[in-house]
Amino acid sequence: MAAHLATMPAALFLLMLIPAFCSLGRAMSRDEKQKLRTQVVEMFDHAYQNYMDHAYPADELMPLTCRGRVRGLEPSRGDVDDALGKFSLTLIDTLDTLVLLNKTVEFEAAVRRVLSDVRLDNDIVVSVFETNIRVLGGLLGGHSMAVMLKEEGQHMRWYQDELLHMAKDLGLRLLPAFNTSSGLPYPRVNLRYGVRGPETRTGTETDTCTACAGTIILEFGALSRFTGDPVFEAHARRALDFLWEKRQRNSNLVGTTINIHSGEWVRRDSGVGAGIDSYYEYLLKAYVLLGDDQFLQRFNIHYASIMKYISQPPLLLDVHIHKPLLPARTWMDSLLAFFPGLQVLKGDIRPAIETHEMLYQVTKKHNFLPEAFTTDFRVHWAQHPLRPEFAESTYFLYKATGDPYYLEAGRTIMDNLNRFARVPCGFAAMKDVRTGSHEDRMDSFFLAEMFKYLFLLFADTEDLRFNVEDYIFTTEAHLLPLSLSTAPHAPSVLPNRTSEQELDDSNFDWTCPNTRLLFPDPAFPRNLREPIRSAVDKSCPRPAPYREPGMGAPPLRAQDFMANSPEHLELLRRMGVSLIHLKDGRVQLVQHATQAVSPIAAEDGVRFMQEMMELSSQQQKEQLPPRAIQIVSHPFFGRVVLTAGPAQFGTDLSKSSTGVRGFVTVAEPYTGCSEITNGEYVQGHIALLQRGQCMFAEKARHIQKAGAIGGIVVDDNEGSSSDTAPLFQMAGDGRNTDDITLPLLFLFHKEGNILLEALKEYREVEVLLSDKARDRAAIFKGADVRQAEEDCQTEATTPASSVPIGQAAESRAAESESEATSSQEDQDTSPSQREDVGPTEAEAPKADSGEKEERRVDADAAGQSVDKLLADWRDDLEAFRQMEKDEL
Repeated sequence: MAAHLATMPAALFLLMLIPAFCSLGRAMSRDEKQKLRTQVVEMFDHAYQNYMDHAYPADELMPLTCRGRVRGLEPSRGDVDDALGKFSLTLIDTLDTLVLLNKTVEFEAAVRRVLSDVRLDNDIVVSVFETNIRVLGGLLGGHSMAVMLKEEGQHMRWYQDELLHMAKDLGLRLLPAFNTSSGLPYPRVNLRYGVRGPETRTGTETDTCTACAGTIILEFGALSRFTGDPVFEAHARRALDFLWEKRQRNSNLVGTTINIHSGEWVRRDSGVGAGIDSYYEYLLKAYVLLGDDQFLQRFNIHYASIMKYISQPPLLLDVHIHKPLLPARTWMDSLLAFFPGLQVLKGDIRPAIETHEMLYQVTKKHNFLPEAFTTDFRVHWAQHPLRPEFAESTYFLYKATGDPYYLEAGRTIMDNLNRFARVPCGFAAMKDVRTGSHEDRMDSFFLAEMFKYLFLLFADTEDLRFNVEDYIFTTEAHLLPLSLSTAPHAPSVLPNRTSEQELDDSNFDWTCPNTRLLFPDPAFPRNLREPIRSAVDKSCPRPAPYREPGMGAPPLRAQDFMANSPEHLELLRRMGVSLIHLKDGRVQLVQHATQAVSPIAAEDGVRFMQEMMELSSQQQKEQLPPRAIQIVSHPFFGRVVLTAGPAQFGTDLSKSSTGVRGFVTVAEPYTGCSEITNGEYVQGHIALLQRGQCMFAEKARHIQKAGAIGGIVVDDNEGSSSDTAPLFQMAGDGRNTDDITLPLLFLFHKEGNILLEALKEYREVEVLLSDKARDRAAIFKGADVRQAEEDCQTEATTPASSVPIGQAAESRAAESESEATSSQEDQDTSPSQREDVGPTEAEAPKADSGEKEERRVDADAAGQSVDKLLADWRDDLEAFRQMEKDEL
C-alpha cells in the first residue's frame, strides 16, 4: 500500500483514532437466515425438478433448450464430455444433497430410481477423475445417508446396501486404469472394456494431471473401509506415494501434468488451482478420514512451500517448481477459490480471510468469478460454469469465525444466481460474465455442491437431521462418515514410504488448531478485508449508479461519518476516498481524485478530507493523556511504570488524587466476555483481561459485577508496544456507559507481558492505577522507602532472581534516585503484610547469622543489577514525562 501511495503524491492521507470495534458487521437475525434458507431450498427445487422433468435419465440438463444432454447425440465439447457416462450423473451426484436439505421422501424415490434405471457397464470412455469424485463419491455419499436414515427407523428400512454394491462394481471398473508401472492411473477408462485392447478406444494416453491422480484416496479409501476389500485403498495410496516421490525436492512443490509411465513432469508450473487443487485437499482430508499421520505430514510440507512461494496475499500465483521464485503466469483460475476453505481446515485463518476477500471483490465486480482473471482483477477467461468453490470457502470461513459478513457474501451469491443465471428450466452457466450471455449447460456439481454449502451457511443446528461434523466433505461435497477412520482395514503395501528423516516433527502439527483461538477479535477479519477491497477497487473500478454529488451541501459530512455504515463507505468510494482498518485499531483514509466517479465528486472528497483533518485535530486536542500502571509491590516498589491507554467511560483517574490501588488477578474467562467464574478472587482486586471477542465496555461490566475495583486490558496482538504504536481511548459500545464506575486501562502486548511475567514470578503483584506516575514517598505514605525495602528484604527467606526486573527494564520508571536490593517474599506472608510494609521488623522471621550473610551477598548482587537497570530507565522516565506533557 505504501508503494502504491508513493506513486500518487497528490493523495491526501489521514490517520484517525477510531477503535476497530466500530467496524463490526450487523448480525443476521434468525428470521433472515430462515428466509434465505427457504430460498436456497426453492432454488434447489427449481434446478432439481427441471432436471427430473426435462433431462432424466440423461446425465445433465441443458437448461436453455429444456432437454437432457446425452453423450453422442449432442456436439462434442471435448474433455468436458468425459464426465458423462450414460449413468444419470446428475441424479447420483445429488443423492446426499436431498438428505441434507431434509428431502428424505425425494431421496428414497431417487435411490429406487438409481437402483432400477442406472447401468454401469456401458461401452463408453469416461474420465477416471470425474467418475470417481462424482459417481463413486455420489454412490458412497448416498449409501452413508441411507444407512443413517435406516438406523433412525423411519425411512429406508428396506435398504440392504444396494448403493454400496453399485459403488464396488464401479470401483472394480475403474481399477484397470491403475495398471501402470508407476501406479498413476490412466486419465480415462472404458467402463466395459478397461484400458487394454482396441475395443477400449483408450489406454494410449501418457499424461495425467496431478489432481487427476491424487484425488482418489477418499473415495477408494472409503470403499475399502465400507467393503473390507483393501485393494482400492492400496491403489490410491500407491498413486499418492508416487506423486510424493516425484515432488521437486528443493521447493517441495509438484507440477501440473505428469507422465504416468516415466514420472517426468510434463508441465512444471505449480499452483493451487486447476490441475493440482484437490491433490492438496485430499492429503489433508485423508488424514482426517483415514487417520494416517503420514498424509498430514506430507500436506504440511507442501503447505509450507505453498505459503512460501505461491501465496502472495491476497493472491495465489503459479510458479515454476524448479525456480519457485519465478512466476509462471500473471493470472489466476477460479478453481483456487476452494483454497481458503482448506486453509480453515488447516487452521490458518488470516490468509484465508485475505484471499476470500479478494475473490469476493472480484465476484462483486463481475457478478461471478470468471474462469480466470488477471492479477489486476480483470477478466482473462470470461466463462463461469456455476462453480461452487467460492460458496464452499464462504461456508467454512463462517463456521470458523461466526462473522455475519460471510452470511452477506452468501446472500450475494444467491442474488447473482437468481438475477443472472436463473432461466425457466433451471440455472444456466455463464458464457461471458461481461455480457451476461448464457451457455446451455448445468453441470451436476451445481446440485451436488452449491446448494449444500449455501444451505449449511444459513442453517442452525436444529435445521439439520444429522450432525454434519460427523462427516467429511469430499471435493465434490459428498459426505463420508468419520467413523471410517476406525473401520477395520488391511494394512496396505507402501513401497515408496517416506523416510522419517524427510518427515520430522518440525514439519507438521500433530493437532488441528482450534479456530476460535485463532480468531480472538471480532474486528480482525474486517481489518484484513478493507485493504484488499481497496486494492481491487483501485485496480478495476466498476461504475456505480450515479447520483449527482456536490449539488449544494457535500453528500457526507465528516462529523456524520460512521466507519461501519455501508452507505457511508459507498459514498466515500464515489468521492475517491478509501478506508483501511489498521492492526492497531486506527483507520486510514486516502483520497485519490482519479478514483472519484466525477470531478464534482472528487471536489466533495477533498472537502470531506479537509473536514476530517480538522475534526481529527480537534479530537486529538481533547484526547485524554496517557495513564500509568505503577507496580508498587516488592521488588518493584513503584519504580516500574507501564504506559496505559484510557477508556472513554468509567472512573476518570485524572480527578482522583490517590488513584486506585490493588492486587492484580487474572479474570476467568480471560477475555471477560461472559460472566466471571472466579469472582471470589476478582472481588476487591484489579482484574487482568485480554483484548478481543467483545466490546471493552462489556468486559468492564462483567468484572464490575464480580466486584473488581479496576481492570487492565492487555492487547492480544503479539509484539505491540506503546513504543511503536500510538495509544488510543477504549470506546464504549454505543450504549449509555454511566453504569460503569470502575477504571479500565489498556496495555499493549509488550507492556502487558511485563505484568504477566511479574505475576508468574511473584505470588501477588500490587499496582496503582493513576493519571500519572506517583512519587514513591507518596505511595508509601511518607515512610522511608529505603527502610521499607530493607524491611521487605529482611522478611524474605529466599534470595530473588533479578530476571523479573530485567524483563521490566523496557517499561517506564517513576523514580531512579535510590538504590535497592531485591528479594523474594516469604510465600507464607499475608497480603496485608505486603501491602503495609513498615519500618519495623516485628513480624519478620528470625534468621541465623549464616543465612543473613548469604542473603547480604545475594542482595548486594541484586542491588548492583538494579543500579544498572535504573540507569537505563532514566531515559524511559524522561520519555514518559514528555508523553504526559504532550498529551499524545
